[in-house]
Amino acid sequence: MKIIENKEQFTIDESTAVAIGKFDGVHLGHRALLKEILDQKKEGLKSAVLTFSPLPEVFFRTLPDKELSTKEEKRRLFASIGIDYLVEFPFNRKTAGMPSDRFISDILVRDMHAAYIAAGTDLSFGSRGAGNFALLDYLSDRYGYQTKMIRKVELDGKVISSTLVRSLVSEGRMEEAHRALGAPYSVLGRVLHGQALGRRIAIPTVNQIPEPEKLLPPFGVYFSRVHIGSGAQEKIYDGMTNIGVKPTVESDGRVTVETHLYDFSGDLYGQTIVTDLLTFRRPEQRFSGVEELKTAMEGDLQAGRAYFDAHKAH
Repeated sequence: MKIIENKEQFTIDESTAVAIGKFDGVHLGHRALLKEILDQKKEGLKSAVLTFSPLPEVFFRTLPDKELSTKEEKRRLFASIGIDYLVEFPFNRKTAGMPSDRFISDILVRDMHAAYIAAGTDLSFGSRGAGNFALLDYLSDRYGYQTKMIRKVELDGKVISSTLVRSLVSEGRMEEAHRALGAPYSVLGRVLHGQALGRRIAIPTVNQIPEPEKLLPPFGVYFSRVHIGSGAQEKIYDGMTNIGVKPTVESDGRVTVETHLYDFSGDLYGQTIVTDLLTFRRPEQRFSGVEELKTAMEGDLQAGRAYFDAHKAH
């Protein structure tokens, strides 16, 4: 996948099927949009995603600056499903003020060679967000591209949106977030050296420092699944993850994502891993000391074994 970033002008020299969106969380609605352009590859078009960096809501501070998907997480997902081009269009005062019709003629048509454009019903772009799907469709004959509107996806009578997923994650409702996303809610990050407390109490962990813009669920213990490597080399391990600031031991106050991997031995320092948060076990709490913490963690580990055994049985 070719990534085009930080460029207000660029050129893709191939005809493309373009999906426009913010793709925060990449939920089932987004996946329907992405499937639409991937299906156009059989018609000879390259698949291209156009998104914005930063998100308009973050730029205008109409939304807390916590995102469901970091830039790197979105990149990895788009690459994994076969997207050919990812355009991270810079969102600033200049580009935010671009007239909507010029956004179509200059960015979509001239720069991206769009022959097919898919977008959701709530699409907005250009100055004051005046551009919408109706304008995109109206100008399609002039510029020679096809359009496809992707309707909202519903689950249990609720429209799936990034706002809904954000609410579910913030409340620790990981199974429901999984259903809305079409995949577990995950945290991508490099493995760093921790305080080695886990090794001292015979429950070693791998430690990730999440990106500051990443939305995390409530501090606490989660049963998880960790992906190491990618493609044919990927290995997956069941795990138990603690998210928080480790109140029982001295810490620098940084939020960490620490995971014990079942049935794993080895050194992952420096590697980038993905931790899927499957279900909430209990809130993070302060214990009287390391021994009480160890006893609680051993109970968590046993409960985790039972959880994974039950799910494998199904």
